[in-house]
Amino acid sequence: MPTWGQILGEIRSLIGAGDKLAFDTVRNKYLKELSAFTGRDTIIYATRWTSGDVPPNLVTITDEDVHAFMEAVSGLKCDNLDLILHSGGGSAEATDAIVSYLRQKFKHIRVIIPQAAMSAATMLACSADIIIMGKQSSIGPIDPQFILQTSVGIQAIPAHAILQQFKKAQEDCRENPKNLNSWLPMLSQYGPALLVRCQDQIDFGKELVGNWLKAYMFKDEGPEIPDKIAEYLSNHGNFKTHGKHISIEKAVEIGLKIERLESNQDFQDKVLSAFHATMHAFGSTNTAKIIANQNGNCFLKQFNPVPLPR
Repeated sequence: MPTWGQILGEIRSLIGAGDKLAFDTVRNKYLKELSAFTGRDTIIYATRWTSGDVPPNLVTITDEDVHAFMEAVSGLKCDNLDLILHSGGGSAEATDAIVSYLRQKFKHIRVIIPQAAMSAATMLACSADIIIMGKQSSIGPIDPQFILQTSVGIQAIPAHAILQQFKKAQEDCRENPKNLNSWLPMLSQYGPALLVRCQDQIDFGKELVGNWLKAYMFKDEGPEIPDKIAEYLSNHGNFKTHGKHISIEKAVEIGLKIERLESNQDFQDKVLSAFHATMHAFGSTNTAKIIANQNGNCFLKQFNPVPLPR
């Protein structure tokens, strides 16, 4: 397998030879090699979410991604799909639309996680027939987050935390009514409908994951394991933080059907080569999101870098 540095050298060599699309050329090469090895259609969905230098709306799962997947699916002929997934998550509703679309196109889907698929990306992984993870791979909790304008700026706040805060305020004010004035500045940041939205979003995510697991990964089995997995992943109390990384060992322990990336060295090499070739575009260009297939169909999302102060 070529190393991270060797793939970067390959890209730089093509740039030096005048290939203005060198990043695409090398990514396409390795995606095509992977697809030829497996005999399955291959799509990579990757975003620049780990660098922290891109506006969140450009790297999250959104409804626009449905159009991106339409481009990536165009021309594919197989019933089987390998989806390489690297994402910090996004909209559960958009994820639902993506799963619905892909499941109308493919009979069998493997989601391959070479590094991390968190939040709504974990939900997307749970719609697969099988998940493939390596020793370095992670999934995450699916408890919903709300992006709110607070007195200390824009904050991403777990829905569970909002519900617990209101519950704690109710209990405290019931026992000590004089404390109401202390709670009001904090609670006034949230609209009256937010409590209902919080519970609805928690239930929505848990229901989606449970239904997908029953329909695909556990289609020939009972509902007990899917319901247990959906409950565990959606319970903020199990993690305390939305960014908690769940390892392959823990994913297997909670009942997900996981195949180990390391079990086939040739397959692992080809997956990581395609992944590394894709990630180099994030490190060297202003690309924020890539959805591409082995035939060269590609959707790119780019951003305008903020100049550094002199």
